[in-house]
Amino acid sequence: MKRITLSLIMSLGVLTALPCLADTLLIERVQAESGVNLPKRGSSMAQVEAQFGAPQEKFAAVGGGSSSTPPITRWQYQQFTVYFENTHVVNAVLNKASALEIGPAPVTR
Repeated sequence: MKRITLSLIMSLGVLTALPCLADTLLIERVQAESGVNLPKRGSSMAQVEAQFGAPQEKFAAVGGGSSSTPPITRWQYQQFTVYFENTHVVNAVLNKASALEIGPAPVTR
């Protein structure tokens, strides 16, 4: 009985420590992002290209079938990716620092 109790306590200890690791990674990621100059929300495609130059890759627009699904375009730069709704920035995010970084799965073509 003592063995089972001890095993359960140790298992719970390991499982409760795991979320702390994820929080640390998120905090480090937010700190890294705050030090990088990213395109501002609402900027036009022309403004982004004038400020940051031509992107490494421009992906074709996705969506746009109706007013409730406007076209979303993605431009990839070396350090960050910019997402546009129609022709204006809706978000800009840092790219993964390495293949080992935990994050969303890459887009498949």
